[in-house]
Amino acid sequence: MSSSNQMNQLIQLTIAHFKEIIREPAVIFWGIVFPILMALGLGIAFTKKTDVTRSLAVISSGPSKSRIEELVLRNLKDSIQLEPTINENNRQFSVTITSEKLGTTTLNFLPSEWTEAMRLLKRGNINLILELRDDDLYYHFDPLNPEAQLVYLQLTQLLNPGEAADKRQPENIEPLTVSGTRYIDFLVPGLIAMGIMMSCMWGISYGIIEKRTKKLLRRMIATPMRKSNFLIAMVTVRIGMNAIEALLLLVFVFLFFGITIQGNLWGLLLIFLAGNIVFSGLAILISSRTANTEIGNGLINAVVLPMMVLSGIFFSYHNFPDWAILFIKKLPLTLLTDNIRGIFIEGLGLTEVLFPSFLLFILGIGFFSAGLKLFRWY
Repeated sequence: MSSSNQMNQLIQLTIAHFKEIIREPAVIFWGIVFPILMALGLGIAFTKKTDVTRSLAVISSGPSKSRIEELVLRNLKDSIQLEPTINENNRQFSVTITSEKLGTTTLNFLPSEWTEAMRLLKRGNINLILELRDDDLYYHFDPLNPEAQLVYLQLTQLLNPGEAADKRQPENIEPLTVSGTRYIDFLVPGLIAMGIMMSCMWGISYGIIEKRTKKLLRRMIATPMRKSNFLIAMVTVRIGMNAIEALLLLVFVFLFFGITIQGNLWGLLLIFLAGNIVFSGLAILISSRTANTEIGNGLINAVVLPMMVLSGIFFSYHNFPDWAILFIKKLPLTLLTDNIRGIFIEGLGLTEVLFPSFLLFILGIGFFSAGLKLFRWY
């Protein structure tokens, strides 16, 4: 075959394959349009505005709230380059600082007791605890947390505007060494929840789509096999695989980071099973009729990527606007992550995870029933 014929063959094959792809509008949407929409949404959430909100707890023993507020108001008067605005209500007060170079920063001071403050710190709602003791301010935070260090630097600059950074009192810093306050303590429960979602969505959903694409399901229909048994078997195997993966992760973080489970182990097992059920049911629903692997990839990513970003796996979802948090809390991955994290670092018991586990079970059974009804072999 001459070189010109080979080149023409390559061109014709390329054109034919391109037409094959664009014949499916869903492929264009999930491959091109959806990533653009994701970039737009995340860009608006994280880069559109320069406003930054940081929260810290104030141990409200005695007159500490009013005393700290007095210090803030007094020292703000000495700041030349800042334009402060004070907002106050019966539970908290906040300071909004506007700077031409740094944008707008809002510091929320949340009066609370030690128990509540530690709970907020473990959940990532706050980064630092401020305590007024013997007329001196004490800062409690994890020195390995860069976000907490930044809040500390901003706060000391606010409360001591005329004092050089190297002359501030380091003895007023009391590092928190309580179990559950490190970032790794926050991260590991999220990784377990994300692992459940990813394993179910890709292991079950993509597995079914691939079998349908390769005509393997068409062969199975000739056997005296119920489709419900086929799907339940896939779910059972995936739950077992997820249990092994989670156990290996727990052994690793226990040996290398000393992470322990502070809550009830039966509660952890219950919420773990509920998470597997809800994402297995969702995976079956997504793959119930899809016969194209590229469309399947798009559908899976449409479910996985938003929840992976929004549900507080790597950082607290309280960084999002309040209107978004109301929606985020209703996501299955958020419900799963919050309760696993609560058992790990807050010591939640079995009774405290019964209701969210029940919700996930019901949701998963609903997804499974819908997927079973819509399921087709080819």
